[in-house]
Amino acid sequence: MNKTSFGKTHTGEEVSLYEITNDKGMKVLVTDFGATVVSIFVNDKDGNKRDVVLGYDDVSVYEKETCYFGATVGRYANRISDAKINIDGTEYVLEANDNENNLHSGSHGTSGRVWNVKEYKDNEITFTIEDKDLEQGYPGNAVMNVTYTVTEDNELAISYNAKADKTTTFNMTNHSYFNLNGHKSGKVYSQILQINASHYTPVKSAKAIPTGEIAPVEGTPFDFRQAKPIGQDIEADDVQLEYGHGYDHNFAIDKTVEGIEKVADVYSPESGICMEVLTDNIGIQLYTANFIGGQVGKDGYEYEDRGAFCLETQFYPNSINEPNFTTPITKAGEEYNSKTVYRFAVR
Repeated sequence: MNKTSFGKTHTGEEVSLYEITNDKGMKVLVTDFGATVVSIFVNDKDGNKRDVVLGYDDVSVYEKETCYFGATVGRYANRISDAKINIDGTEYVLEANDNENNLHSGSHGTSGRVWNVKEYKDNEITFTIEDKDLEQGYPGNAVMNVTYTVTEDNELAISYNAKADKTTTFNMTNHSYFNLNGHKSGKVYSQILQINASHYTPVKSAKAIPTGEIAPVEGTPFDFRQAKPIGQDIEADDVQLEYGHGYDHNFAIDKTVEGIEKVADVYSPESGICMEVLTDNIGIQLYTANFIGGQVGKDGYEYEDRGAFCLETQFYPNSINEPNFTTPITKAGEEYNSKTVYRFAVR
């Protein structure tokens, strides 16, 4: 077990960096600020270690920037229209931090607060955080947990658990930005992506609220059923790509089992690193880091737009308000549980 200082927040709160590893040399660094993944070190085809996620060198930058690099997002990931929800006939007003909408639960979300360490072992760490009734605008006093485990199969397994004393909504995700050539490697256009999704959820405008339609990907730039380079269609003449300045859309996973299953696969011909994504969720948001340019990340490297990709497993955006989507509701006293695995290998 290895714990080091990661600086202090602007209020003077001490923040730490924790290392979890397996016996094969895979190493993951996580911080209690936002229960955030800071680094994932895996071997490339030549046996050299590469850090395959974007991040910053200390907590002060995480506090300042708004891209959610590696963060645990909760209570509710992605966008909620008009920053309002209705649960059991009661309307709850959230923070409008993305135009008139709510994004990633706003400034009081779990991504911007310091979590407590519940358990820490060589290969695993569990963070926990309490959320007071209406603290983010959501009903119920809540306790949320996230466990990161580095397995001997070179996986980063992420398990979420939450409970509240009122009926509420949970929709948690991890917001890591991946680049399988290493975080200092520029655009990810040549990295090859496959997603098990024959449908996606188009958006109304650049504000990225879904229309409510679950539309076929066939014949569109959103068809990743057969593996293709991320950059192949990213500049296509398509209004949905114009809205997002690239991919920033939810895919409706073609579920074949109730539990966890493989839903996506990414491969870098340069590094030889491949990453499989497994989840029990029904949706996965592909975001091609369209607005990260100019940020100075780890090792002083200046990131550029589309220098990473995110594959965020979750319920569909705005599903709490959209009757055509599965609504994520957790009854008072019941548990919300979800699991996602990022599995690394070399081809």
